[in-house]
Amino acid sequence: MNLHEYQGKALFAEYNLPVSKGKIIFKAEDVIEACNEIGGSKWVVKAQVHAGGRGKAGGVELIDDPNEGVKFAKKWLGKNLITYQTDKDGQPVNSILIEECTEIVKELYLSAVIDRESQKIVFIGSCEGGVNIEEVAKNAPEKIIYQGVTYGDKSLLENATNIAKVLKLDEKQTNQFLPMIENLLRLFIEKDLSLLEINPLVINEKGDLHCLDAKINIDSNALYRQPELQDMYDESQEDPQEAEAAKSDLSYVSLDGNIGCMVNGAGLAMGTMDTIKFFGGNPANFLDVGGTATQQRVAKAFKIILKDPEVKVVLVNIFGGIVRCDLIAEGIIAAIKEEDISIPVVVRLEGNNAEKGAKILSKANIKIESINNLSDAAKKVVELAK
Repeated sequence: MNLHEYQGKALFAEYNLPVSKGKIIFKAEDVIEACNEIGGSKWVVKAQVHAGGRGKAGGVELIDDPNEGVKFAKKWLGKNLITYQTDKDGQPVNSILIEECTEIVKELYLSAVIDRESQKIVFIGSCEGGVNIEEVAKNAPEKIIYQGVTYGDKSLLENATNIAKVLKLDEKQTNQFLPMIENLLRLFIEKDLSLLEINPLVINEKGDLHCLDAKINIDSNALYRQPELQDMYDESQEDPQEAEAAKSDLSYVSLDGNIGCMVNGAGLAMGTMDTIKFFGGNPANFLDVGGTATQQRVAKAFKIILKDPEVKVVLVNIFGGIVRCDLIAEGIIAAIKEEDISIPVVVRLEGNNAEKGAKILSKANIKIESINNLSDAAKKVVELAK
């Protein structure tokens, strides 16, 4: 689960990390009051969406008159912001973060992720931060450090010092950085994060370190023990079908094709999509209905798939292990009737009671084509999609 920048900075402040004084607004008429409350003569206004590249897309502006902020808010609130990290439709702007202006002397980069190979949290740092960090990674990888750390370990101080050297911090900044790393690591662990990024981490005009941005991803599997974070979830930033699928405990990812896929098992779902691509088709989604593909789950899956107007045909690929294919066949028939599905549906059953399931489908008085070979089923849906 992703957080907005203002939510991430609230967590930073909770963990004694230096952030700008700011205020979140949801209505354009609240901008002037927010600027007056923050104080100063210059402010930064930032559209809040779950995507990077906001500045290049016009979603971040520096203003010296609150009325400019009102104009900015009217421009973006209720509209979609399109950046290089969004799809062609962009993401809706429902809130604007207004912050005091920070004079930047130097931009740095700092993030933390989980490295599965070393089974550690790894901090990534660079003395070249800002909007072009991807280019630094590509063209000057020697300017980036990858430092594995362990909370409470005696080597944490040494690890933090190594990162500080790569960031080219002076003695004062290094003394600020060492407790910062410890607080970031504590935040990462206590809030079950999967990603934490500060880009840029800046040195301000006073020579102090300052967190100018905050990007936080939370491990969705741990949300049951993070209720206060779960309340920060902004469903509007998610793909509508993906959000609906998550509520029904279905694994769904939207894609750009026109062949809907319903499969039980993530590996089989990937293999199904690969087979469709191999024969020249384009999957419209990844959808894993899980090992217990009941009639109710199948019906819900059909409903989610068909909300995509680009879908021309649906391929159902079920392997019967624990679940019986004859029961799945009955569930598919009931779901198709329930949802009044008019587009072609191709079903491939394999495993437990597959033959019995295929017979049930063949006798059904609805538009279903049962094909027991995956390659043939994939060829058929590719043909139908055309």
